[in-house]
Amino acid sequence: MTHVRTALVLIDLQRWIVDMPWRPVGGDTVVEACGRLRDHFTDQDASTVVLVRYVRADGADGGVSAAPNQLVPGCAPRAGDHLVTKNGLDAFEGTELADVLRREQVTEVVIAGLSTAHGVASTTATALRLGYDVVVAEDATASVDEAQHREALDRLTALGARTARVADLTAARAAGE
Repeated sequence: MTHVRTALVLIDLQRWIVDMPWRPVGGDTVVEACGRLRDHFTDQDASTVVLVRYVRADGADGGVSAAPNQLVPGCAPRAGDHLVTKNGLDAFEGTELADVLRREQVTEVVIAGLSTAHGVASTTATALRLGYDVVVAEDATASVDEAQHREALDRLTALGARTARVADLTAARAAGE
């Protein structure tokens, strides 16, 4: 039996992004769902938590120390978390994410955050190409409209990702499944 080590990867939960209009649920609902996932995964021995934030490569947004680029309070880094800063959509591109997952011996990645059609989709596609089992927490992500959200999830499923609801992810993992 293969040992499964899971990483929870939370994408772009910065106030300026969270406050944008999202569908099918708002940014604060996504943050709350991501917080439930994070609390659950933090309690698991075989889990890694990676927080991803976006900053502009040219520094025009003030860089990593600028207030708008800080993660929302419920998703701020905790002891043991990994913080990855990206300059584009894909959390793997130009970052240490692949090294973190390899070092932590991760085999499965659960991805959530904003937005389904952008950061979540591009990061999921790369994780699949790298050979990870990937689950997208469908109710812990959103897009500019519900159709775009659904299309992105359908596209990711066609590529090989699975989707699941937060309650199902936390219940299955709590039961040891």
